[in-house]
Parts: sequence; C-alpha cells; structure tokens
Amino acid sequence: MAIATVNPADGRTVEVFDPLDEAAVERRLARAQSAFESWRLTTFAHRAELMHRAAELLEQANEQVARTMTLEMGKPLTQARAEAAKCAKAMRWYADRAEDLLADEHPAAADVADSGGASAYVRYRPLGPVLAVMPWNFPFWQVVRFAAPALMAGNVGLLKHASNVPRTALALEELFARAGFPLGCFQTLLIGSGAVEAVIRDERIAAVTLTGSEGAGRSVAAIAGDEVKKTVLELGGSDPFLVLPSADVAAAAERAVTARVQNNGQSCIAAKRFIVHTDVYEEFLAAFTARMRALTVGDPAADGTEVGPLATEQGRTDLEVLVADAIGHGAAVACGGGRPDDPALAAGWYYLPTVLTGVTPRMRIHREEAFGPVATVYRVADLDEAVAVANDSPFGLSSNVWTTDDAERERCVRDLRAGGVFFNGMTASHPAFPFGGIKRSGYGRELSGHGIREFCNITTVWSGN
Repeated sequence: MAIATVNPADGRTVEVFDPLDEAAVERRLARAQSAFESWRLTTFAHRAELMHRAAELLEQANEQVARTMTLEMGKPLTQARAEAAKCAKAMRWYADRAEDLLADEHPAAADVADSGGASAYVRYRPLGPVLAVMPWNFPFWQVVRFAAPALMAGNVGLLKHASNVPRTALALEELFARAGFPLGCFQTLLIGSGAVEAVIRDERIAAVTLTGSEGAGRSVAAIAGDEVKKTVLELGGSDPFLVLPSADVAAAAERAVTARVQNNGQSCIAAKRFIVHTDVYEEFLAAFTARMRALTVGDPAADGTEVGPLATEQGRTDLEVLVADAIGHGAAVACGGGRPDDPALAAGWYYLPTVLTGVTPRMRIHREEAFGPVATVYRVADLDEAVAVANDSPFGLSSNVWTTDDAERERCVRDLRAGGVFFNGMTASHPAFPFGGIKRSGYGRELSGHGIREFCNITTVWSGN
C-alpha cells in the first residue's frame, strides 16, 4: 500500500509520501537509542511538565488535528474533535499520576526477613525504545494511549502508523517536538509494512506494541517472539451487547446505535452482536432498527453527519462480502444492506447502517468481525443461551450487558469471556481503567497502572545488610 492521504469521502488522492529509506530509518533508530540513554534519567516532574505542554498544544490545535483525521479516514468531524480532546485528557492523567503508579513497592517485612535479607523493594525501570505499530481507525488516540504512559515511564517511542494516515503520523511527531521533548523521544517512521520486520529485529528496539488486525498481530508477535522481545497486542473484537428482560429497553436501543456506529462502525470495541432475550426482542429490534435507519449518512466534514464513509475501499468490499454471505445463508435485512442511493455519495466509500436478523453459525459474520456499520441481532430464550452466544466468538475484547438484576450481573462478570464487562452503557476506554482482551483479541493491557507497567523492567532490589 502506498503511503498516501486519500479522502474516503470522494476517493481522491490528496498527497503521496515517499517512504524512508534504510539510511533514514537507521538515523532514527540511532537517535532513539541516544535519546533513551538521557531521557530515562530525567525526573517525573520534568516529564510531566512536557506532557502537560503537549496536552495544551493539542487542545489549541484541536480543530486542525480533527480535520486531518476526518480527511484521512472519514471520521465525522464532531467525533474527531472529541478524539483529540480525549488524547489531551489522557496526557494529563499520566502526567499527574505516573510517579505514583511507578513508585517503588515494598514487600512485607516478614517476607523480607524470611528471604534472609535486610531490605528489599521492587522498582519499575524503563525498557528502551518501543516500536508502536498503530491503525488508522482512531489515529490519534491509539498512539497517545501508548505514547503518554511510555514516555512518562522513561521509554522513547517509534511510530509506524497505518499507511493511509501519514499526515496524522507526522502531526503526532511534531506535537511532541513542539512540547519540548528531546530529539529522538518520539519519532514517526514513514515506512511500509514490509519494512517493519527489520525494525523489530534491530537490537535497539526493546519491545513492540501493536493495535490492528489479527493477521498483523500474528506477524508482529511471531517476529518479536523470535527475537524474544516483549509485545502487547490489541487486535480485533466482535463485542456482544446483551439485553435482558429487566433492562430499560428504550435506553438500551438508543445506546446500542452509538455503540455500533461510532467511528462509522470501525472500532474494535464497538458492539457488533446484539443478543436479546425473547421477552424484549421485538421491542428492542423495532426501536434499534428505527434508530439505525434514521441515521444521517454523508460527508464527514459536514455538520449533522452521523455516519461517514469507510476508511478504505477494500474495507467496504470486505463488509459487502460478509453481508452477502449472511443473506445468502438466510439472514434477513431489517434495514440497510447496501450502499446509499444518493449520487452525491457515489464516489466515496459509504455503506448504509445495517441490521441483520436470523444470523446462524453457518454465516461468516457469526464468527468474523464486521468492521463497518453492520449489526447482527440474535433472539435468545434465557441467560444461559445469551452467555453461550456471547462466548461463541474467537474474540474476547469487551462486552456490554443491560440488566438491573444483581444475580445476572454477577453471572455475566463470572462467565463472559472478555477483557471488560460494561453494564447499562457501552464499552469505552478511559485512562483509569485497563484496556485489552483475551483469545484472538490479543494480550497485555493498555491504560491505567497496568498499561504503564507493560513496558517496564520490573526489578527486584534485595540487600543482605
């Protein structure tokens, strides 16, 4: 894939970038290693000062940053503005808390004595340059949720961003530079996917984090594993959204729409499979379908647009194939199911918000991730069946449950195989809470104290006297 800015609203190529050659990559790797040797010795107070400055600059540039994201990947402008604001919030969160999150830990005195020592403690030390391989769907947030904790921990970052968001990638590098981070602390590598392996294998790269497809995760994990390097993977998701009889059905249907079509439906943590108890199935389906049908599809830069184009033409094709397969195996289309009729949208990569019913395990969409505004709705007889359907997925990123029954809540926390369980709301990431999944959704955690410690050398310090 070429490294280029292509407007998904009209398919027009805006700018093409030359990838870095080997010599340029080498200069950046050397710069990263040099920067790490000094950056790791800086104080938390100094790092926090620069991180707060980055947050301020990002807030000042909110509109420009948002428009860049919208141009490159089609995110509705209001959502792009919110993404930029969320990034500034996360920067401040880690700036204010990193020192406490990475404070020395002291084992119980009795355990120290039992070890034969006079004293002992655990210290979190940075690993070194970390390569981040990041996706296009939340082009600022995915990077910042890695970069803020990594930099605050004393690591330095190298970003290999998706090839369709190069302007965003360069804007991130510029942001940290303008905030005063030393040269080499955060750098963007404009390289194609074929050049990633050599970077991972370079001895100066201490660890790798990737957010993206299962295929990309397998490839990066295999290479890093061969080099015995730490990895954190956040891959696909096909999150269940359970609606049980005690739920506020109207509120569940309203939130379900947002949960499905946020970011034009291109979110790993978007609810994709709506699993509804038979007692409230008809009520939920009618309300949900009506709201999905009423969404405004159009130019993502225009006021009032709720669903913009998919980020790539291939992404739309993949979605169309999944829907066609489901229909071919007997699924019914409650709304949507194709491209918009509006000739003004014909040149862009648009797809209508779609609701499918009658989905069965014979259909690919039952097991595969639908990365676009397509929802599947299942009718289940009871909680046992709801949990079984929810877990019948190779993914385990997060889950959503609508119920006011305490026993049902506890059952879902106990039995849903996912990295998160959100009740009477929708899955969302926040700096204070760990984020990540199980099964083919990946491993490791981002955000919170768990996230900042992922790329630390957890060091035991023991003394016999």
